[in-house]
Amino acid sequence: MTFTQQDQEFMQLALDLAAQGIFTTTPNPSVGCVLVKEGAVVGKGFHAKAGEPHAEVMALREAGNQAKDSIAYVTLEPCSHFGRTPPCAKGLIEAGVKKVIVAMEDPNPLVAGRGISMLREAGIETVVGLLQEKAEALNKGFLMRMRAGRPYVRLKMAMTIDGKTATMTGESKWITGELARSDVQMERAKSSAILSASGTVLVDDPSLNVRWSQFPPELQQRYPEQNVRQPVRIIMDSRARVRAYHQLFQTTSPLWLVEFEKKNRENLPHFCEVLTLSSNEHQSKLQTLMYDLGRRQINSLWVEAGANFAGALLAEELVDELIVYIAPKLLGDQARGLCHLPHLTKLADAPLWQLESITQLGQDVKLVYVKGVPTC
Repeated sequence: MTFTQQDQEFMQLALDLAAQGIFTTTPNPSVGCVLVKEGAVVGKGFHAKAGEPHAEVMALREAGNQAKDSIAYVTLEPCSHFGRTPPCAKGLIEAGVKKVIVAMEDPNPLVAGRGISMLREAGIETVVGLLQEKAEALNKGFLMRMRAGRPYVRLKMAMTIDGKTATMTGESKWITGELARSDVQMERAKSSAILSASGTVLVDDPSLNVRWSQFPPELQQRYPEQNVRQPVRIIMDSRARVRAYHQLFQTTSPLWLVEFEKKNRENLPHFCEVLTLSSNEHQSKLQTLMYDLGRRQINSLWVEAGANFAGALLAEELVDELIVYIAPKLLGDQARGLCHLPHLTKLADAPLWQLESITQLGQDVKLVYVKGVPTC
């Protein structure tokens, strides 16, 4: 199928609309829809939150009678099943849309091509694949959960030029500057959950919440505080070391404490839940955790942890994306390193990553790497 320049522009508009839901849609995907008639946009919409109308419904509402004989540009295959909302494919059919252009099929087993088949069976021309890579990039977490049964894992690390995360005495606040720390808040907000370990809680006593006040002013205007969801906070706490006096308990967003043997714990507040998991010989504890989080509809997992926990995730190949903030400082060879990779003795065994982007944030630099062998 050959797409025109105009097709690409309208689908890009749909993708831009979909991105407006990045802080709120989880566990649902971010989806945008644009309805075009005689070369003009007559309706547009995006999915904002689970349980609320889907993108196609919002676009159809805006278009009204103008939807008849229009072309729909949708970033993800329209759903074909009754969930919290009626099937979007059915809505497009009833509105009299003459053609549907879809960026990508939905891997959700409840959809998985059925929406496209429903449209075609109704006589509506339906084509798939326009700007698919961009559509995939928008919903990495949802797609990973649907395809692999676990979240898309993003490991955040902050270091100096010489790869250190703290002084030899453990001081680490703050390695990076204000703009980098603001960027971290936005990345947290885009995530379904934030994962750390009890060791980090004991050393740094973090809150691990999203601080909207640190968003740039332009984003605060675009996303009011009530529209920014607080991710679930997850702590690996097998030895029950987390206590009620820690900062984690000073905010009421959901908090999950993970253990693999039942522990005696003090009374916990209503927003805190203990997950007692059972590992087996076929899975490590970290693998067990990841698949359990997938069953709990966690799409995107943001990890902030110390060198040992970060290294364990990397060693088990459970990290899909590295986000590294580099500050223009030197701490020397006695300072603490970035991550501990057990049993790595040969350079040939070092994991390889593909550089995806470089961003300057004041005096700091943000590097984003994804799994894969560099092409050059």
